[in-house]
Amino acid sequence: MTGATGFVGRDVVAQLARAGVRVRALTRDPGRARFPAGVEVVRGDLLSPASLAAALEGVERMYLFPVDETATEVVARARAAGVRRIVDLSAASVTVGLHDNPVERAVEASGLAWTHVRPGGFMANMLQIWAPSVRAERVVRYPFGDRPDYSIHEADIAAVAVAALLEDGHHGQAYTLTGPGPITVREQVAAIGAALGEPVRYEEVTRERARELMLAQGGFAAEAADLMLGFVDYGGEAAAGGQSDQDWSALMKTWPDVERVTGRPPRTFAEWARDHVADFR
Repeated sequence: MTGATGFVGRDVVAQLARAGVRVRALTRDPGRARFPAGVEVVRGDLLSPASLAAALEGVERMYLFPVDETATEVVARARAAGVRRIVDLSAASVTVGLHDNPVERAVEASGLAWTHVRPGGFMANMLQIWAPSVRAERVVRYPFGDRPDYSIHEADIAAVAVAALLEDGHHGQAYTLTGPGPITVREQVAAIGAALGEPVRYEEVTRERARELMLAQGGFAAEAADLMLGFVDYGGEAAAGGQSDQDWSALMKTWPDVERVTGRPPRTFAEWARDHVADFR
């Protein structure tokens, strides 16, 4: 398990552990990692492929977090160590043609069994951007209030990844994952308020103001601001007027792959808000 402490990775680890599977979780800081009982924790960094030797020993199936710079070497080391199946975390933007993914290319070229998991936006991304102002003021300041969003619960992404890791029949598949249907930012904010049991106000702001607020937060919000607000495209190039973000919205739709793989419909944003209500308090 690479990316084991991320939003999706944590859920993949937990679901594998509940399934009774032996799990080895890779992290740069084992002392701070918190995993279910029985999960083996090892130190390593995808940016330093040589650090993965011990982590890969005896591993048959691998969940691969996307690190473009080292993907080819990491996959080569995995194959040499005896890995036979890789499930990689990709993005729905690949499906709709906004960019390609060097991690996917490396995995496909390896000759191993592979499955690409391509989620749309994570519902959990908004937790990191909106939770501070919800906790402090019960307000969300963001643009695009009435535009449809197709984001997905991280537990559903994990469920598809776990199925591809444990079950046969997923080799050569690229699963595009969305929530059950479009939901606007206003509706998401209302769902957070409903989960809290008190009103949360939505305040429409410009992209420029939202960028200022996200940069001031630091961390993920600052790192993701330009891409999420449409100031750059998926290759990191300037996108005047937010064109890349508008293109993304126009290209997206609801995909059936969560239900196709798991046998049940994806979770709603309201369910996600209830699952994370403590983070907004």
